[in-house]
Amino acid sequence: MFDTVKFIVGGLSCYFREKHLILKHVFDDYCRMIAPKLKNLEGLMPTEIDFDIEWLRSITNLPILVKGVLTHEDARKAVEAGVAGVIVSNHGGRQLDFSPATVSVLEEVVHAVGGKVPVLFDGGVRRGTDIFKALALGAQAVLVGRPVVYGLAAMGQNGVRSVIEMLKNELELTMALSGCPTLKDITRSHVRTVNESFHSKL
Repeated sequence: MFDTVKFIVGGLSCYFREKHLILKHVFDDYCRMIAPKLKNLEGLMPTEIDFDIEWLRSITNLPILVKGVLTHEDARKAVEAGVAGVIVSNHGGRQLDFSPATVSVLEEVVHAVGGKVPVLFDGGVRRGTDIFKALALGAQAVLVGRPVVYGLAAMGQNGVRSVIEMLKNELELTMALSGCPTLKDITRSHVRTVNESFHSKL
């Protein structure tokens, strides 16, 4: 960014000083710098994951899970590639603006996988009720990121322990109030999505 700004400012100063430089050329060069042709990205954006999974299998015996699955198409591709599980995640919403909330696409991925591999849920888990909702929508487990980091920053090891215990206690209370003595008793009937709420008011 600093090189680009320096280039623009330098070009403008040369234009006004030398009088023979054309301003359009400066900005044409700038546009070429910030808008590379698509062919420059070839090799950086693979469309198939089969090769990567095969390569990973050749160097490790550990289970391979694919993170960042948000559509039923990607979920099916992951299963066909032979992964041990998929993680529904938008990477904390930091990678792409307006990417869907993970809870809104969880059920779509669960249906696409069809029970062939475990589906893990990542993103937006702040309370025990969030865990309950994810399990009701078909996730086998949830991943917790930021709350644990917040606890670590606030109180170190004790903070992390407090966060985990808080989530556990809230989940158990939600289960009790919902009539679910065990995790297996949490079913799809315990939650209602936005679309279902909308239709129920018609």
